Amino acid sequence: MRTIATIAAAFLASAVAASAGPPDRGVLVPGVSLGGVGLGWTRAQVEAVWGRAEGRCRSCRRETLYFNRYAFRPQGAGVELVRGRVAAVFTLWAPPGWSTAQGLRIGEPLLRLEATYPGWQHVRCSGYAAYALTGAKASSVVYVSDGEVWGFGLVRSGRSICI
Repeated sequence: MRTIATIAAAFLASAVAASAGPPDRGVLVPGVSLGGVGLGWTRAQVEAVWGRAEGRCRSCRRETLYFNRYAFRPQGAGVELVRGRVAAVFTLWAPPGWSTAQGLRIGEPLLRLEATYPGWQHVRCSGYAAYALTGAKASSVVYVSDGEVWGFGLVRSGRSICI
């Protein structure tokens, strides 16, 4: 019996490792997660979901990791760590295949965002706009550029939603 349990555990561990990799697509679940990653997670937890092939931002004030499917192509996702924990998780450069739990997709017009999420707070960032729903623990964010949904984010409450 113990042998079966050991084999099952090894199989599950290899299945998780095989499925881990930079995200091609993901879902923003407002207040909960983005691409399966939640606020407060450790780097090891993020790497278990997105793999270990991340790049580091050299000019960022805080430790910021980028997870892209292809090296030197900016589409993907990133996390900002504070004291070793995820303080923000966000998409990079309008990666196709990402959406919200309510079906809003990257590339859709601003009007669709406003119809799906009426009353979200609008903030002007440098070169783009951010629409946010702020909760007690997290702000869920939809980033807009040139009148289209450009990305998603989940940011710990009290932090700037401009990434």
